Order: sequence, then C-alpha cells, then structure tokens
Amino acid sequence: MTGTVFNIQRFSIQDGPGIRTTVFLKGCPLRCLWCHNPESHSTRVQLLYRPARCVGCGACVAVCPMGAHKILDGVHTFDRAACITCGACAAVCAAEALELCGEVKTVEEVLAVVRRDKPFYGTDGGMTISGGEPLFMPDFTRELAKAAKDEDISVCIETAGWGDFEHIAALIPYVDLFLFDFKVADEAAHKHYTGVELAPILDNLRRLDAAGGQIILRCPIIPDVNLHTAHFDGIAAVAATLDNLKEIHLEPYHPLGLSKLAVLGKEAPPIPSEFLDKAAVEPFAEQLRKKVSVPVHIL
Repeated sequence: MTGTVFNIQRFSIQDGPGIRTTVFLKGCPLRCLWCHNPESHSTRVQLLYRPARCVGCGACVAVCPMGAHKILDGVHTFDRAACITCGACAAVCAAEALELCGEVKTVEEVLAVVRRDKPFYGTDGGMTISGGEPLFMPDFTRELAKAAKDEDISVCIETAGWGDFEHIAALIPYVDLFLFDFKVADEAAHKHYTGVELAPILDNLRRLDAAGGQIILRCPIIPDVNLHTAHFDGIAAVAATLDNLKEIHLEPYHPLGLSKLAVLGKEAPPIPSEFLDKAAVEPFAEQLRKKVSVPVHIL
C-alpha cells in the first residue's frame, strides 16, 4: 500500500509527547486561511519554485519536455500551466530553486525512517501521522499506524476531524493519542475560515471520545479570527463534554505558510503577516484554565 508523503520530520517535540517522528501526508479537504502547510492541500506531487535561489544557469530549460522553463534576457520564467510535474528540472537544479514536493511511499518505506529513531523515543515518544489530513488517506494511515504498533512504537494522529467516523473508528486500536484540532467555535465563522462545517467535526470528536479515544485538543489561535473571549468559552464548552480529554494546546499563529504559498505560485489570503506573541494569548489561556479541568498549554 502506498501514500503520498511530503515530509518526514525527525526529532519533533511539538507533535505529541516526547521525541517523535512526524509523517506529513498530502491531501486535505479544509482550506484554512492560516494554513501552515499549504503544500499539503493537494494529493498530487507538486513543483516548488523559489525565484530568489535561481542563478539563471538554464539547466532546467535544457531538460523540460514541455518548455515550461525559459531564460529571457537573463531572467528565468516558469509557466506553471505547461508543467507536468515530471521532476526533470528539479533533478538538475544545483541551486535548489526547483524542488518536488511529495513522494509516493509504501508503508514499509515510511516505517524504515521511523524505525531509525526508535532508540530515542523512550517511554513517551513515537510516531505522529499528520498532514494535510490523515483521514483523507484513511487506508494508508490505518496501515501505517498498525505497522508501527506492531513494532511497539507509540502512535499519535493529528487530525482536523473531517471525514467518515468509520475511518476514525478503524484507527482507535492503533492510536495512543488523537491530537484533534478545534479551530473556530462559531459555526458560520468556521465555514467561512476553513471551508467546511463545524457540526460533523464535533460529532466525530464526541463519538471518538465515547469510543475511548484519548484526546488532546489543538487550538490554533489567529488574530482577527478567534482571539476573543467567545472562542475560548467555546473551547471550554466542548471540553466539558469530553471524558477522555487529556490536555488543551493553544497554538499562536505564525505566518510561515505565506512563504510556502509563494513557492507554490499561489496568492496569499487576507491573513496577518506577523507572528502572534504568546503573551497576547496568555490572558485568554488563564481564562480557559479557570473553566476546564485539564492542563492548558501555549505551544
């Protein structure tokens, strides 16, 4: 079985307990304006182009079968519409201005990388499957989680919770901890900012909890979107319905996704270009701590 992976991040400390190896899968049904990984939206392998790195050597021009690359008056131009993502240009780009994003891998190929880090996991660490949205590739996600558990490697899943519950239920025997996103508490605002309805996500969250899944709520905090009292009251209200909630993580916005949009040839949405300081989130976190019975951390 194969899946499309766009990164395997080793020695990660932000994607679950302990030291972890995070496997990022391509494909996501959500379109959050603040997305940190826009290269994960498509399931296809994509070509990244960084003009600032280009030295105008013309190597890509020589190998491109579609004529998507040209050097005109010493300036490199790239026609994305003509590109078939064959990767020939990236293979010869010594300056690394061109790079393929995404690689089709088998479960064993991914696990071979994860396995190298097993001596460092200790009692808390392990593998985290992220994305994108792992539920968008449910069979590969389940088989990868099962293969890791068969080797006594702890498994976390980072999910936005959008998908058929049967896919979530199939993961429960192999997943130690679900890092479940809770993005926007208001239904209309959730649809506006993410492109999908909130109600099915909350239904999946509560069904996961009822089935015994262990949960950490992961809450991205975005200026002008959900940095307000009503949203944190919404987090508290959802937390009160869950029996297996372990912690709540607040994730202040960072604008790193904007640079990724540029190399994908896409325009940036109307979203802040500045980091959100943890200090701005702390008063809301303290408000939340008074209303919930689990630890609240700002990442």
